[in-house]
Amino acid sequence: MMIDPTHVGTALAAFLFVAIVAMLELGRRIGLRRAAREGEAAGTGALAGAVYGLLALLIAFTFSGATSRFDSRRHLVVEEANAIGTAYLRVDMVSPAAQPALRDSFRRYLDARISAYRKLPDIAAARAELDRATQLQGEIWGRAVAACRMPDAHPSLTMLLLPALNQMIDITTTRTMATQIHPPVVIFVMLVLLALVSAVLAGHDLGRGDGRRWLHMLGYAAILSMTVYVIIDIEFPRMGLIRVDAIDHVLVDLRASMK
Repeated sequence: MMIDPTHVGTALAAFLFVAIVAMLELGRRIGLRRAAREGEAAGTGALAGAVYGLLALLIAFTFSGATSRFDSRRHLVVEEANAIGTAYLRVDMVSPAAQPALRDSFRRYLDARISAYRKLPDIAAARAELDRATQLQGEIWGRAVAACRMPDAHPSLTMLLLPALNQMIDITTTRTMATQIHPPVVIFVMLVLLALVSAVLAGHDLGRGDGRRWLHMLGYAAILSMTVYVIIDIEFPRMGLIRVDAIDHVLVDLRASMK
């Protein structure tokens, strides 16, 4: 059973919020003890600046990578629509007797591809549709090869139809792999650890003041936890609040044009 990334992102954000508040309080108490012992709590200075800078750099790195992959996935949807559309148009060169069955296979194939991504985040249902699409790929290829071997086949049919089908099939592998490309887990672990360390340092500086500054503490925790949640949400754009589904209309429009 696969873990839903949406639940992971929500759980991680909730944990990070609570943990950051706790680390801020820990840092504040350390600052208070130092102040009681030394007369005044020393600031974290250059150390805090280095940690904050590294945290900002890591957030920028992961956020930039996530948005880049998000845009790439949207472009792949358009590329697949173009590949299917091109292959479907070249069916016009097939013998009239073989066209109806081949066109019907194309329609069922596109229906399966659209349905597969609409099923998410139900991963099991999406995989079932992807398997059905893979079976239809074999059916389309077999019908196309048979059409190319017919006595009345167009002389250029093999050179035009089969490469177009090959590109149509290849793009599905590219899209599938694009959904599985993410930063190493160690990147997110390091991001969480840096967020907690920065919270301790920030809390230490709060120890030089009077009382708990709840607005600052809760605001800092909320901003960092929400940032991590958004990064994870962008990494899995069909699972959470951030969606890539809107671009699927190019496949839906293509399906509508297949009369």
